[in-house]
Amino acid sequence: MKLSRSLLGLISCLILGGCAQIPQKSESSPPSVILVLADDLGWADISCQGSAWATPAIDQLAAEGVRLTRAYSNGPNCAPSRACLMTGLDVAAHGVFTVAPAARGKKENRKLVPPKTRRTLEDDEITIAEMLKGSGYRSAHIGKWHLGDDPRSQGFDVSIAGDRRGHPKTHLAPWKLPHLPEQEDGTELADALTDHAIDFIRECGDQPYLLVLSHYAVHTPVQVSEAALKRWQKIWPEGTRRQQKYAALVESVDRSVSRLMDEVRAGGEGRETVIIFTSDNGGLEGFTDNGPLRGGKGMLYEGGIRVPMIAWGERIPGGRVNTQDPVQLTDLAPTLLEWSRTRTPESLPLAGTSLVSLLEEGTPLPERDLYWHFPAYLSGAAKRHGLWRTTPVSAIMRGDDKLLEFFESGERQLYDLSDVSEERNLSEKRPEQALNLHQRLIRWREERKMPMPTAP
Repeated sequence: MKLSRSLLGLISCLILGGCAQIPQKSESSPPSVILVLADDLGWADISCQGSAWATPAIDQLAAEGVRLTRAYSNGPNCAPSRACLMTGLDVAAHGVFTVAPAARGKKENRKLVPPKTRRTLEDDEITIAEMLKGSGYRSAHIGKWHLGDDPRSQGFDVSIAGDRRGHPKTHLAPWKLPHLPEQEDGTELADALTDHAIDFIRECGDQPYLLVLSHYAVHTPVQVSEAALKRWQKIWPEGTRRQQKYAALVESVDRSVSRLMDEVRAGGEGRETVIIFTSDNGGLEGFTDNGPLRGGKGMLYEGGIRVPMIAWGERIPGGRVNTQDPVQLTDLAPTLLEWSRTRTPESLPLAGTSLVSLLEEGTPLPERDLYWHFPAYLSGAAKRHGLWRTTPVSAIMRGDDKLLEFFESGERQLYDLSDVSEERNLSEKRPEQALNLHQRLIRWREERKMPMPTAP
């Protein structure tokens, strides 16, 4: 049975310890937060990180805020990363391991049987919208959801254009997406979503809000208006048609960021707003170049999980680039809780660490291990990957060292990420560190009761 939003708010309040507040760090009011989530935007798809096309607004966001160059998704494809972001939980807690099904490809080519994955978030999972509701935040989810039928069933007050689907039929109107009014044929989807995001900001007035603007761009189908394509053919004549269309789709996300920054600035002396910009996983090979990173979407190599992340706002000193601290999307839930002065729910095993001191003061994070678990198969492009983009795999990162364990073969690969292209497997040259990381990875999987692939 579905619960009403008012009842959900009451339950959230009780779960969060009677809406108790943590001590204030300053006299200022808790900020509103805009989380801009791009889809399949690679780490190197923004010009301040080496892309071949310009992203001036995102670059400005970075120049005036802090850019985290070692930011990671919690999974190599959409659904698990989004489930981790929305709940602050690891994949064992919410059960969404991959975009279903986990058993891709032909059965005779799979040496293991992957565990079943949930296709959607269970209704009893507590999302960041529900966490902040008890502290007076109004919330909206605009764009790609991919975790069920309607974000409103997970505590969001407003939902536009989000449901189970992982990508739109088209990026040009008519879109036929839920609660998204159609516009003139050919209107770009990113522009329409941003229109509704700005409407929501204005409707909130002085009330604190959480706005998740979850773009469908730059996920396939890579479609842009003829005018945008012609413009990029002039800007980048040496690019292929596919590259020019992709660059124009990236531009639509950049244009959205520009409009949001303008809207926040136009708010003047009103409520402070923080913008966080990131992506759900690495770029899709064949459409973008993730270099110098290895691999792309669907892999636990850097190209599949390292993502852009930028934080911008009045409380965040600008002009900083953090290259030392690895962070994950699951760190955003405890960050939002601290900013909103909401007590961390003791009943929830949040996987991340608050980034508030890192973002506001530049305080380094304590050393910690980061983990990934992807016990599924993803089919590959034959010429690029062979049968598989990935077979079942886990990974651990500690400092600059990263170990991957592939379950089919038992192979373990150790990389020093000063070799960001992951070209040199050091498992034989540094056997003690390979063993240490492997033991830590096994212990984490056992403690978290991670479902494992099994023999047929």
